[in-house]
Amino acid sequence: MPAVLKTLGAKAAADLDKDLMSDEGGYSIDQLMELAGLSVSQAIYKAHPPNSGKRILLACGPGNNGGDGLVAARHLYHLGYEPIVYYPRPVHKPIYDGLVKQLHGLHIKFDDRENFKAIAQDSDLIVDALFGFSFQPPVREPFDKAIEVMQSGVKPVLAVDTPSSWHVDDGPQDEGLGSKYQPDYLISLTAAKPNVKHYKGKRHFIGGRFLGKDVADKYGLSIPDYQGLDQIAEVPVDIKVEKL
Repeated sequence: MPAVLKTLGAKAAADLDKDLMSDEGGYSIDQLMELAGLSVSQAIYKAHPPNSGKRILLACGPGNNGGDGLVAARHLYHLGYEPIVYYPRPVHKPIYDGLVKQLHGLHIKFDDRENFKAIAQDSDLIVDALFGFSFQPPVREPFDKAIEVMQSGVKPVLAVDTPSSWHVDDGPQDEGLGSKYQPDYLISLTAAKPNVKHYKGKRHFIGGRFLGKDVADKYGLSIPDYQGLDQIAEVPVDIKVEKL
């Protein structure tokens, strides 16, 4: 385990995605989303195994972070969970429409009631897949209500890549929405983001076992020590953080 966790800011993370999806990198957005969602499902299994409660509420936003949540819902179903999807602002593009059709084909429940707290109370764990590293404030309805509920601690939360409403570099706001938000679990995708220095939750995972050494070296990243079949690696919450 490295003594320092190297992190990527918003621009570097976006540049890395571009490199991966370039002609040289060879990946497509749906491949990366599939790998991310698989990693999220494994983090949930590690942090909250089915015997801890099978009802998983996945709060999915309108971007790629939400797509990761939709993919995770499918994998969770096959792992024996009972996923419920909150997806109030669907994006009608082929990749997202396809993911939704896959979930309907498995009879996975979608629940977009305005009262997010009522949906959350029916679940055992909430997955925060609302906003990723490219988020720009303010948080608009109905997502503000979802963040308020997750911040309240009504149920344990696993955040995908970055806690929603946090600035990718600076972390939570000093006051107002999200200022008290500390998810119980966090899975950083491909690499941790600088705001992880503000994370004080229980467990932190790095997900995405696909990054090659050449790309990692270009961005100054250390590839986590993945074990066996795992797509995730756990890192200490209190590890020293360095922004690249």
